[in-house]
Amino acid sequence: MSSRYTFGGDEHIFVEVDEAMSLDAFFVSLSMTNAIREAQIDGVTEICPANASFQVKFDPDRIHPDDLMARLKELEETAETAEPVLDTRIVEIPVYYQDPWTHETLMRFRERHQDPEATDIEYAARINGYDSVAAFIEAHSGAPWFVSMVGFVSGLPFLYQMVDRERQIQVPKYLRPRTDTPKLTVGYGGCFSCVYSVRGAGGYQMFGITPMPIFDPEQTVSYLEDFMVFFKPGDIVKWKPIDRQEYDAAVAQVQAGTYAPRIAKVRFSLNDYNADIDGTNARLLEALHAD
Repeated sequence: MSSRYTFGGDEHIFVEVDEAMSLDAFFVSLSMTNAIREAQIDGVTEICPANASFQVKFDPDRIHPDDLMARLKELEETAETAEPVLDTRIVEIPVYYQDPWTHETLMRFRERHQDPEATDIEYAARINGYDSVAAFIEAHSGAPWFVSMVGFVSGLPFLYQMVDRERQIQVPKYLRPRTDTPKLTVGYGGCFSCVYSVRGAGGYQMFGITPMPIFDPEQTVSYLEDFMVFFKPGDIVKWKPIDRQEYDAAVAQVQAGTYAPRIAKVRFSLNDYNADIDGTNARLLEALHAD
């Protein structure tokens, strides 16, 4: 894997680890950004990781761009030899699939969709070869997902499906973006799932909604008191299908300050994952539900 380095204006260096998203590319990007942060290079002011790339902002009055470029390439050699192991957490996120709020929204924007006669999840199930929406939901929620980056809008996670390439769900974005998306919509575009942290425009297919806030600038949500953004790169997510009654109960708990996400600490080894994807996923899910 050979990274590509380019300058972005006078104050940025963009590093593309790979053209395609993969956990291997993510781990190289993660290792490099960690190494840059630990090196405490004078003049580096910001490090922004992405799915298979990252960007470094710097002050050209404190470090020459060519000197920083050379330093980053040195750190890449160290990053590529680092053991791809991550101490992280697995989180269970409840999802009310085919909820009435995203359904009402998607029906207002059918003229912008590839299949105006179907709902988003019906379309996704069909083009991915599933014979029913129920089978598609089982596939979407059955295996864990890896948070590869957080951004676009505050707190929004991009999640990469942890299955072999042949089984990964692929769904295009809307032909033209919507001007509205309900807050906490679980969406899908390309090979990524996401959770819309706030209400606003969007182009991802809408599959459902979660009752669990993931961004709170006021930090009044009990589990967001320490930091307003819930997700961070490297988190592992397991979707949990719920019904309307369970959704309403969870919303009431959030409002009462008693809702607590199910979370377990885990160690993720990329080598173990590549050797046995399903076995690794099973062990992660066992850790999530171990008492």
